[in-house]
Amino acid sequence: RAVAMSVSHSSRLNKLVREQYMRLPQDGRVQVTYVWIDGSGEGVRCKSRTLDKEPKSIEDVPEWNFDGSSTAQAEGSNSDMFLVPVCMFRDPFCLDPNKLVLCEVLKYNRKPAETNLRHTCKKVMDLVKDRHPWFGMEQEYTLLGINGHPYGWPDNGFPGPQGPYYCGVGADKVYGRDIVESHYKACLYAGVKICGTNAEVMPSQWEFQVGPCEGIEMGDHLWMARFILHRVCEDFGVVATLDPKPMTGNWNGAGCHTNYSTEEMRREGGLKHIEAAIEKLSKRHDYHICVYDPRGGRDNSRRLTGHHETSNIFEFSAGVANRGASIRIPRQVGQDGYGYFEDRRPAANCDPYAVTEAIMRTTVLNETGVETKDYADH
Repeated sequence: RAVAMSVSHSSRLNKLVREQYMRLPQDGRVQVTYVWIDGSGEGVRCKSRTLDKEPKSIEDVPEWNFDGSSTAQAEGSNSDMFLVPVCMFRDPFCLDPNKLVLCEVLKYNRKPAETNLRHTCKKVMDLVKDRHPWFGMEQEYTLLGINGHPYGWPDNGFPGPQGPYYCGVGADKVYGRDIVESHYKACLYAGVKICGTNAEVMPSQWEFQVGPCEGIEMGDHLWMARFILHRVCEDFGVVATLDPKPMTGNWNGAGCHTNYSTEEMRREGGLKHIEAAIEKLSKRHDYHICVYDPRGGRDNSRRLTGHHETSNIFEFSAGVANRGASIRIPRQVGQDGYGYFEDRRPAANCDPYAVTEAIMRTTVLNETGVETKDYADH
């Protein structure tokens, strides 16, 4: 049965007409789109301005401001907030020489906004930079129609059970590949360190991977990859949700599995350092669960049930090649005796700055308990 796809009205506008304008010369001037994380800790916002010449580095991009009362970040009586550029990418939507610029948000008093988790992450990454921490994050997401129903699913009822969809091929097994491949190309053009993609276990669910990235770069590149995903989906008229459990019942949830290593883990004999890090993580499970989604673990409680390739949220576990464990050591790493491990607990809507910072605090800075240390004075 043919199903009418629920797509946005703007996606039906004539894109050939748009293309006519996009080809017009810019006379040396450059459009810079500032991107930031809003008061939800999950959403991204953007706005653009013109610079007289192409910025060659992030230092060439001026600070800007925005109305924080409209993004749940400030009161209307004192609403101006600062946008501080931190990372620059090529713009895959308006093309060269135009730029996308990721920004930190500061309040009127120049202190970081509540959802600016990059600020403390950067401090921690600077402290541990001699350990050369590498990360790779696997971002799962689900495509929805504009009506909130999974894209390509029957209007009434459900598709067939999970099984044929993971890494699937064929019109009856995958929905929305045009979006996925457009996003991949856009990230490559932008300079985002995207390293792969695949269809996931639930139909209309996909994953892309970003990494390896060192230190603060992990959060910067994943947030920009998310922004690009939402913009690509906007062009196609659908929605990408990072909800960790978009469909209740016998369907897989969505995570953001985080692969991690330090230089000593990547060397010969590194497995003992991997096992030592896992031991530290095992003693701080509650702390990590609290920071692995934006709601202190409430989102992940819907996903980490011990079923559908997840661990139980209340228990810490680790194992080689075990996708039902909190921490998975890849089989190849177990055989080689060095490499990396995968933390499977972060939710799809986690803040990568929070996740990578927490891992460093526990495994390198040897913090324990649920309290974190303030390194501002060191």
